[in-house]
Amino acid sequence: MKKEIVINTSTAETRIALLEDGQLAEVFVERPENERHVGDIYLGRVRKVLNGISAAFVDIGWEQDGFLHFNDVGSLYEMDDAEEEGNGNGSGNGGRSRSPAQVNLRAGQEILVQITKEPIGGKGPRVTSQVSLPGRFVVLVPNEELIGVSRKIADPKEKRRLKKLGKELKEYGYGLIIRTVAQEKDDPTLRMDIEKLVDTWKRIEKKMKGASAPSMIYKEMSLASSVIRDLFGPDIDRVVVDSKPLFKELVQYLESVSPTLVDRVEHYKEKIPLFDHYKIESEIEKGIRRKVFLPGGGYIIIEHTEAMVVVDVNSGRFVGKQNHEENSLKVNLRAAREICRQLRLRDIGGIIVIDFIDLWDEKNRKKIYDEVKKELKKDRAKVDVAPIAHFGLMMMTRQRIKPSLLFTFKEPCPTCHGTGMIPSKETVVTELERWIARYMNRTGKRRLRLVVHPDLNAFLTHGGLKSRLNKIMLQKRILIRMKVDGGLPPTEFKGFSVSDGVDVTDQYRQ
Repeated sequence: MKKEIVINTSTAETRIALLEDGQLAEVFVERPENERHVGDIYLGRVRKVLNGISAAFVDIGWEQDGFLHFNDVGSLYEMDDAEEEGNGNGSGNGGRSRSPAQVNLRAGQEILVQITKEPIGGKGPRVTSQVSLPGRFVVLVPNEELIGVSRKIADPKEKRRLKKLGKELKEYGYGLIIRTVAQEKDDPTLRMDIEKLVDTWKRIEKKMKGASAPSMIYKEMSLASSVIRDLFGPDIDRVVVDSKPLFKELVQYLESVSPTLVDRVEHYKEKIPLFDHYKIESEIEKGIRRKVFLPGGGYIIIEHTEAMVVVDVNSGRFVGKQNHEENSLKVNLRAAREICRQLRLRDIGGIIVIDFIDLWDEKNRKKIYDEVKKELKKDRAKVDVAPIAHFGLMMMTRQRIKPSLLFTFKEPCPTCHGTGMIPSKETVVTELERWIARYMNRTGKRRLRLVVHPDLNAFLTHGGLKSRLNKIMLQKRILIRMKVDGGLPPTEFKGFSVSDGVDVTDQYRQ
């Protein structure tokens, strides 16, 4: 598979696209007003500890507190008898759920935390006290003793070699996780990477001693640099950048960590915009639509809700030449491949429910499940997926680190507030009548000036003498003067007292 990384920069944002065989697979976006925070380290202060939900809220100086689950509390904040209570090896949580009795946290306590998930919606950032510093080849885990090797390294011999090397290089008080790109790397290369990370950690400790909570202690590198660090390995054929300063920065970084990859970085100088040249702009536009068409017929609908993301598979105009079961299987297989691609492209996380076209044969359902599992192997995020259930639904959870691509490029409609629906004109008029009744009952006045959207005005005044407006005035025995305001939402109205011209809308809402 041919893989390319394409980086476009502008004054407003930096966009990075990962292409696989010329097809857009992932998109990363960073803007000055909405910069990336995952990896940042803060000296925070515990605001409150809630044993009922096994979590604490930590003030890191943001408007929203960080959410610290007990499972993300490092060994520094364990009770002395945590191991006896079942924590296991004393580093991390051993894969087990941690009880309140095992965690040594209290309100007002200072604590060093690292952001692991961006704030999403009304939720604050998720944080961990198990701080880690990623390098090119290894991840340094201070205050832990673990030695880990990437699961993506399949060769058992190489895995054993790296683990042995890690034990030899590890200093007391530092854990190490050896990354996939460390394959075939020698002792001096890994040692150099570790030494840089240890120096960084010592600077963090020094800064922390003179800091007061809440305050930022360490800022993770820029999006472009971190993507190059984490993704640019031997499997990437080339990196194309349209910014000369960034091109020089990346070359300088690679010369120090992976000189063999320098010649794969190219500076794009053509007049055609970079993302237009690779047809990425159109793919991004498709990536935020509700409806995605499948090759050969059929389509999928992707809906975001507060609790989960729901995907519906439809055959559309696809007819096929086989029987219904075979036709449905074909559409479902195409949909399975496209859904897995869309999950990566849109960076959809949380709970995902997929409604495939009904299949009666259990073997065919198994084929869909196997296809999804195969496609998900391309995904760097952690994904758990269950087989298709009796009702034809497949459920999965996907690791969520930042808001979906949809919420990066779009924002909720101020009129419908993201629901896609607004009250009908009849509903608005009924609400208006109730408002007029309250106004008359509480003030005793029988004159009113209304300001409405042109569409609502046309709806109220249509029909001349028999218009809805005239009926309201006759029934309520009130004189209403109408004024049109195109800047007002079509579902709202404003009422003004004629005697003094005061806006009285909110006074009589309830």
